[in-house]
Amino acid sequence: MSATQDLHVTSLETAVAKNAELSLERLASARAALHTVIFGQDRIVEEALVTLLSGGHGLLVGVPGLAKTKLVDTLGTVLGLEARRVQFTPDLMPSDILGSEVLEESADHRRSFRFVKGPIFAQLLMADEINRASPRTQSALLQAMQEYHVTVAGERHDLPRPFHVLATQNPLEQEGTYPLPEAQLDRFLMQIDDGYPDRDAERRILIETTGEV
Repeated sequence: MSATQDLHVTSLETAVAKNAELSLERLASARAALHTVIFGQDRIVEEALVTLLSGGHGLLVGVPGLAKTKLVDTLGTVLGLEARRVQFTPDLMPSDILGSEVLEESADHRRSFRFVKGPIFAQLLMADEINRASPRTQSALLQAMQEYHVTVAGERHDLPRPFHVLATQNPLEQEGTYPLPEAQLDRFLMQIDDGYPDRDAERRILIETTGEV
């Protein structure tokens, strides 16, 4: 190997090392910022970060009141992602998520269809209580999660990149829900089981939110 090639390899290794150090610094800053808002959920925060940085989607499983919505909002802010939230209900239709075409009339009375994007056109989407929606609506979301585009009226519309979905599911309430089949669960990179914080974390939450113990 010539001296010129040696110099090129050394420069490349130095650049890679600097990029790695910068990435680690940014990750540490993001983690610290999250911990100033989310208390006592270190494992949840870590697994959510791993999911997003791996380019995947996550399924948060836990009872209400464990700051799942707050976590998604904070992740969007800290990572600079456009975040949106959809509350899944039995009457939610695929078009409520994906978007739909509307008929418009111009000043010269010409009519045409215009596609109105749904909330799925975000970089970070929170699908709250995904198991409450019908299988048809679930499938529409999960297909878009896999293909990174939606098709409405025969027209393809690409989703923004990066694109992540963090869905939530309540493990206790099963009445009136539609559990996700195994094949659809495979669309999620990770299932994140959310539990109650420990006593010290609950004490800190109480102090931060009320100023009293």
